[in-house]
Amino acid sequence: MTLAIFGGALSTAGYALHATLAPSLDKIVGALRGEMAVARPAPLATLVRAERRIAVRRWAGSAVPAVAPLRQRGAA
Repeated sequence: MTLAIFGGALSTAGYALHATLAPSLDKIVGALRGEMAVARPAPLATLVRAERRIAVRRWAGSAVPAVAPLRQRGAA
């Protein structure tokens, strides 16, 4: 019984490792050999920079309410 349970767990773990590592095996082996990865465009990074620019423009363009100095508030 113990052999069946641990054997099933071992085969499930082996399958999970194979399913997750097999698609990227050439990249993993290349990294272990010290090869540089091919640069590819990162559209998500471009989108993040654009969103930050938009947020900064909105923040910079928002109207700031006028705050009266402390002396004037006390006199009123």
